Amino acid sequence: MADSVKLTVIGMKCGGCDKTVTDGLMAEEGVLKVIASNAENVVEIEFDGNVIEEDDLIECIEKLGFTVED
Repeated sequence: MADSVKLTVIGMKCGGCDKTVTDGLMAEEGVLKVIASNAENVVEIEFDGNVIEEDDLIECIEKLGFTVED
């Protein structure tokens, strides 16, 4: 069964930002599904916790230039 997390992400301003976050996360091994919404400042991620951890997902988003709130 996949793990899932819903993160508040600051800095996504448009559909292009949604695509950047989605594509960046989907390139990571173990990420199964991403739904990014700039309107709600939320990114929902399904992932295989045996392959990748939540901290790795946050690091990926921050490397793309966005901020993940606690």
